[in-house]
Amino acid sequence: MVRLVQGALEARGIDDQIRSAGQFEPRGHSGSAFIGGLIGGTVGDEAGGVGEAVGVVGGAVVGQHAHDAASVLPAQMLVGVSDTRVYGFAANSRRSEPSALVFQLPRHELEIKVHARVNVRVVELIDTATGSHIELEGNRIPLTHSKDVIHDLIG
Repeated sequence: MVRLVQGALEARGIDDQIRSAGQFEPRGHSGSAFIGGLIGGTVGDEAGGVGEAVGVVGGAVVGQHAHDAASVLPAQMLVGVSDTRVYGFAANSRRSEPSALVFQLPRHELEIKVHARVNVRVVELIDTATGSHIELEGNRIPLTHSKDVIHDLIG
């Protein structure tokens, strides 16, 4: 992921060195799947048998898609950290080439807050000058390397 984000910076003519990179989603992505699955399972249970299982899966997918459609951030992102900036790129997966540069924030102007949840860590990137913020969630699964990014951000 570091190599992918570094390549995306170089392709845009940005001269910076990425220290860590990880896969993130907009805050609420996982929770929306949970709530959608819960509702779908309840509805499917009325059909009996396999209906509950189909309802859980269908509800989870619908919940995530509804959340993603309402968010201004892409559903999947690669976030890279350098000594001076935090970069967010749209990317279909942790192995795919990043597409759009979604944000580029100077680290010296950021306040970082991390909140632990059951299966994700929520990271708030708060611009101290304006108060605007970006909220991301990183999965606790080591393959996403979100923990590496969080460690670089908070020290």
